[in-house]
Amino acid sequence: MDKTTVIKIGGSTFGSGDTTVSDIVALQKEGASLVVVHGGGSMITEWLKKQGVVTRFVRGERITDDASLTVAIAILAGLANKEIVAAINSSGGRAVGISGADGALVQARVKDKEMGWVGEVVQVDPAPLRILLKAGYVPIVAPVSLRMPEKNVEKPQILNVNGDLVTGEVAAALGAGRIIFLTDVAGVCDREGKLLPKLSVFEAERLIASGVASGGMIPKVKASLRALSAASSARIIDGRQPHALLEELAGRGTGTTIYK
Repeated sequence: MDKTTVIKIGGSTFGSGDTTVSDIVALQKEGASLVVVHGGGSMITEWLKKQGVVTRFVRGERITDDASLTVAIAILAGLANKEIVAAINSSGGRAVGISGADGALVQARVKDKEMGWVGEVVQVDPAPLRILLKAGYVPIVAPVSLRMPEKNVEKPQILNVNGDLVTGEVAAALGAGRIIFLTDVAGVCDREGKLLPKLSVFEAERLIASGVASGGMIPKVKASLRALSAASSARIIDGRQPHALLEELAGRGTGTTIYK
């Protein structure tokens, strides 16, 4: 498993004209061991808007009330996940969709009552992923997760967990060799918007503390730091570029490297 590559696909980078699916299929046919975690935030926001529900974020994470949780589960474990799985299988790849609740893959607890039904990962059991990888499939992971049992608490049993943070925890649990975030920006930038090609752990932590890394970049940087317990480095790259994934694994990618 030390050679497994864990990839996070952001919902904002996945769409018509995107080459991520063809890249995944090509890499799988070359024998690469891949695990994909996906988001779907923009799709969730769109469906919540149709229902008249206002979306709010705190440090890059969605505040999740009852209505938002229902939509998040339906989109992440349903529509978004199956669209990616179908696209890969229709393109000649072999993929199976799975959520963090399936096989108790990702177990979480409520992170902060003020955030609603947002989960904080407590543990990851990589066994379901290893079974799928051994069988020759690319697991496509939706980040909704199983709520750990609590006294006098029955519902909800599924929590909404930020996809970036799930990616970092999955990479750590698998002992992944690489972790790659496909985003809709060039990488991590400084206050002037200039790309930072390399960041040490200390420098990455300082960017969060100083507020330079903000919004949706915060969980990506945090997840990268978590994954470094296994991987030697983590990459945050622009997934909008044609064949960004193939270029990255060929050593020609641009973006930000966070290293030990």
